[in-house]
Amino acid sequence: MEEFFENELAKKFEEMIENNDEFYFDTEEYIEIIIYYLELGDYSYAEMAVNHALKIHPNSLEIKTKQLEVFLELERYTKAKELIDELHQSSLEDTDFLVCCAKYYSNLGNPKKSIEYCQKALQLEEEENFLHNFIADEYVNLDDPFNALKHYTSALEHDPYDDYSLENVMVCYSKLNRSQEALDFLNQYLDKFSFSETAWYEYGQFHFNKKNYEEAINGFDYLLAINSQAVGVYANKAACYEAMGEWDKAIAVYEEMLDLEYTKAFTFYKIGLCHKEAKKLVPALTSFQKSLREDPQFYLAMMEQSFIYEELGNIKESLYFAQEAANLSEGNVEYQKRLAFLYITSGDYEESLICLKKLIESEPTRFYNWYAYSEVLMLLGEYEEAITILEKALKAHPRAELYYQLSNCYLHLKSESEGIAMLEKALELDSTLSKDMQLKYPFIKEQVKKIKAKKK
Repeated sequence: MEEFFENELAKKFEEMIENNDEFYFDTEEYIEIIIYYLELGDYSYAEMAVNHALKIHPNSLEIKTKQLEVFLELERYTKAKELIDELHQSSLEDTDFLVCCAKYYSNLGNPKKSIEYCQKALQLEEEENFLHNFIADEYVNLDDPFNALKHYTSALEHDPYDDYSLENVMVCYSKLNRSQEALDFLNQYLDKFSFSETAWYEYGQFHFNKKNYEEAINGFDYLLAINSQAVGVYANKAACYEAMGEWDKAIAVYEEMLDLEYTKAFTFYKIGLCHKEAKKLVPALTSFQKSLREDPQFYLAMMEQSFIYEELGNIKESLYFAQEAANLSEGNVEYQKRLAFLYITSGDYEESLICLKKLIESEPTRFYNWYAYSEVLMLLGEYEEAITILEKALKAHPRAELYYQLSNCYLHLKSESEGIAMLEKALELDSTLSKDMQLKYPFIKEQVKKIKAKKK
């Protein structure tokens, strides 16, 4: 890695630029310098190297091909096309040039043309693994997993250790719903390359997706036997135990994982969730607290602490952690709902209105947001404001519940005719709600009797 970042030719080239000197580099040296900058992603220096190279070697096809690569990286497609036209006749036997043409058409959204150039390049019998992957990627762009699979498989034949090809073979089998073939392929591959971490990961993931959790665990265990430092695999293995409801085994795996991690907040959080599922509230709470010690702003652990404290009957602590979590995740609608619920539970109706207002603004199509907002306004005796809200709500949700609420508001404000009119509308829409609504809003009780008596 150190050698990569300290390329001697590139260092000499940069000294030349900085000191305004003129050093001679032959064509191969310039190619090496340009490739170095391209691989480093430093396209401005790559372009600079190309320009200097062309001053010394103006007729070099290799350098012009590298210039084409630079144009493509810089998305200068007009210049790239001009250069493709210039080089076309002289460079059709050059793999690098044909790959550049393929990239040009791929970048412009023409995968079929891109595939044509890759197929021409394949005839030169160079870079076959790369070219088959390139073609396969273009078939993916064409939403053709059948042909993509063929070329990913060919790429893997040219380089059996290519994890990219291997992973995409499995993706294609999945898209084609060919599960048994996928499994046969994996088993055959593992017979030849039994120490492939990627193959064992795919094996475990395949069985996990099929809900064959025991076999998935076997796959992940083989992988961990090869590489015990593969932190993410512990999480996959634990997920299998979670899916089986074996919470203690999942916790044991997460605890192994803790020994390997630098950032442990999420793992403590997952351990807490397992304890919670196992109905072990105090250990769950302890784990969420450890999670927060690792990351004091980890709002997922905060909200889980809120749930635990609620179950333990400590609404004050539950509300505190819900507030903290909601403050750290302001756009989270579910957190606002929970916060509103806890405010109402603790009798803090004024504060709940702030949350409920956010809810009707962010989810105006949800009926219960409006219903709850008007309900709290009525609990506070804010009947006029409740009427305003209910009139807005009725434009999107012409439901009986809202008319019952409106009737209650008008009757409290001694606007009897409006109250009766709203009540009649409510009964017309859904009279089966009448009993529950009379219990909630005793003010409408007498009027319901009168309306029903009139009808008789």
